[in-house]
Amino acid sequence: MLSDLITSKSRIKLLGVFLGNPTEMLHVRELVRRTSDEINAVRRELLFLERKGILSREPRANRVYYSLSKNYPFYFDLLKIGIKNVGLGADILTNRAKIGKLKYAMFSGKFARRMKVEPDEINLLLVGTVVLPELTLLIRAEEKRLNTEINYTVMSEEEFDFRKKRRDPFIISILSGSRIMLIGDEESMLE
Repeated sequence: MLSDLITSKSRIKLLGVFLGNPTEMLHVRELVRRTSDEINAVRRELLFLERKGILSREPRANRVYYSLSKNYPFYFDLLKIGIKNVGLGADILTNRAKIGKLKYAMFSGKFARRMKVEPDEINLLLVGTVVLPELTLLIRAEEKRLNTEINYTVMSEEEFDFRKKRRDPFIISILSGSRIMLIGDEESMLE
């Protein structure tokens, strides 16, 4: 959890907003609304995060907008932390026991960066024994929040191993793309 690393509650809320929406540019008042914090606390944390290079600041007319800085050396590391702390990733980790016995769960790098995916690409792969109704509830909630469809694939360990050994083009495309592991060891998944 972010609270394990960061002591400022306002900073945690702000980072949660930005990590949940990594491509959005947000105005100070919108950030106040989303975090339910006082405007001075939000401004103080925005200034801190901007000075550290985590956020970019862009003045437009009489407003100032902020977004995650892609130039920040740990930008992609922040996305990895964010995918596990905000939205569907956090929901899967929190409800892991209800979802079933997962060996691997991974998001595509494009999903983490909120990039558009082709119809044949997936955003989420789950390998193991999955309770589909529980997973579907979480995915539908995230689709509503993001206002987009999430392409996901669920398969058993046996099917995954079989298709990986056969060098199935679908599995190879997943394994050769960028990804963020939510559950499981990436090296053992690639063996």
